[in-house]
Amino acid sequence: MELLTSADAWISLLVLTLMEVVLGIDNIVFITILCGRLPRERQLRARRIGLAVALGSRILLLLGITWVMRLQDTLFELVRPWSGKDLILLFGGLFLVYKATKEIYENVENPGEHHAPDTDVAAPAMTAEAVGKLMRAIIMQVVVLDVVFSLDSVITAVGMAEHLEVMVVAVILAVGIMMAFAGPIGDFVQNHASVRVLALAFLVLIGVMLMVEATGGHVSKGYIYSAMGFSLLVEVLNLRRKAREQPPAHG
Repeated sequence: MELLTSADAWISLLVLTLMEVVLGIDNIVFITILCGRLPRERQLRARRIGLAVALGSRILLLLGITWVMRLQDTLFELVRPWSGKDLILLFGGLFLVYKATKEIYENVENPGEHHAPDTDVAAPAMTAEAVGKLMRAIIMQVVVLDVVFSLDSVITAVGMAEHLEVMVVAVILAVGIMMAFAGPIGDFVQNHASVRVLALAFLVLIGVMLMVEATGGHVSKGYIYSAMGFSLLVEVLNLRRKAREQPPAHG
């Protein structure tokens, strides 16, 4: 009851929720790209399952906050001190760069595998067993990357809010918002090949940023988001121009 009547708690909840939504853009993009190989009718469900898994992992990290904070302690020294957090960020960044680069190659060299909604050819050929196997692989990759994505946001949340209850509610609200928009955002990324490649380039930048932070440097996410936002705006304008250039269909 004290939290419900505390103005500071409500302000912390609002700020943390907004922060989690912004930081969760990485998750939506990554999950969307992974789910792109599933049959179209299974993609939205897979995205929501991925976000639910992300929610669970973030709550577990919050509940194990004592362990998370200990990850900042030095484990060994090799040129510079290395902590558990540094190692997680380093290997997570390497994995993200590898995965995003591989997907960029597949999108550019084998565009037929990433079909548009009106030419859904490859997806129906997948058996139920293959879909289930791919779904499990996607969930495992989401779990691994979400731990990496969540570390900084969880540690930041601890510095911004005093109560665990506020942090957990903020995470739940943020993931709820992301689930609501996972469909439109995911479909937009999947339906436009150039936007998909741009999103993958965004993930490469995030992976490099994680590796830089692991080695003691710091890159503001604001710069990356600003650059990608500007690039996305230009791409949306290009898509609008192409749509207007298409001749009207005559019945």
